[in-house]
This record gives sequence, structure tokens and C-alpha cells, in this order.
Amino acid sequence: DYAIHVNAVQLAQYAALCQAEGIVPIVEPEVLMDGGHSIETCFQVTKKVLHEVFSELSIQKVALDGLILKPNMVIDGLKSGVKSDAAKIAQLTVKCFLEEVPAAVAGIVFLSGGQSEVEATANLQAVNAVGSLPWKISYSYGRALQHSTQKAWSGKPDNVDAAKKVFSHRAHMNTLAALGKYNGESA
Repeated sequence: DYAIHVNAVQLAQYAALCQAEGIVPIVEPEVLMDGGHSIETCFQVTKKVLHEVFSELSIQKVALDGLILKPNMVIDGLKSGVKSDAAKIAQLTVKCFLEEVPAAVAGIVFLSGGQSEVEATANLQAVNAVGSLPWKISYSYGRALQHSTQKAWSGKPDNVDAAKKVFSHRAHMNTLAALGKYNGESA
């Protein structure tokens, strides 16, 4: 609890400092997916972290319509041996956010957080398919955009065009998911 509180205070102070300088803060209260925890435990911990973060943002008088939230999705721990389907991930992620993230928040962009490229895209699609959410929901993926690209490139100049093509495909798939229009990798 103490670590969550200290982290929330620092995130809120960072956000306040950014806004004081005219910068839009990206508030990243990530709950790590390492470990053997269930999706239900992830839900409870994510909820607790978000509650604390938004409490501290209020204390710091951070304008919620002037920040981007960059959280994890609610998923099973990577070592749990369980992989919930995209519908359950979306259901619990949206439930958590509706309970803890004020509607005034400008937008939510997800971390890929240990998910494969296709899983992260499918889960983003499932969240956006819920519809009628008060926030714009998109992605801020690193690994889920770069892994295949780096593999295609392999550090070889001759592979640059192939890597660009792979990156463009990943970006396109995630953009479709952010719009709620992703129907699988063949699009």
C-alpha cells in the first residue's frame, strides 16, 4: 500500500509539473504482468492503483482533460498458466476503468505489457468493441509494434524495406483495433 501511495504521489506531482509548463502529461500507473496472479487479482490491484492515482491527481489539481492515461489492461499474470480470452480481458478492463477513471480524462492509451502483438491488438479491439465509453481508447505499444519489425530487419540494411512493411502492417492493425474495426490479421 505504501509503494502504491508513493508512486501515485510522484505520478501526480509529475503531471502537475508538466501541466504547469504547458506539456500534456502521460500518466503511466502500470501494474506489471509478471507473476502468477489471476485476472481477478489484476483487476483488484489495478483498481486500487487507479483509485490512488486519481485521488492524488485531484490533490495536485491536475486537469484531467489535459492528461493521457497509459495503464495496463486487466490480464492474467504471465506465469499463471492462464490466458483469458479477449472478451473477458475487455470486460474486466472496462469495468475497472468505469469504476476508477473519471470521464474527464482526455484519453487512454494502453501498454502492450507482455502480450504478443496479435493478443495486444485483439484485446484493444475487444475493449473498443464495448462501445459508448467516455474516453478515446488507443494504443501506445512498444513491443507489440516493434518485435516483428526488428525480427524482419535483423540489423541488415537489405531488410529495411521488409521491416518497414511489417511495421506498417502492425500499425495498421492496431489503428483498426483502436477504431473498433479490427477483424484479424488478414485485413
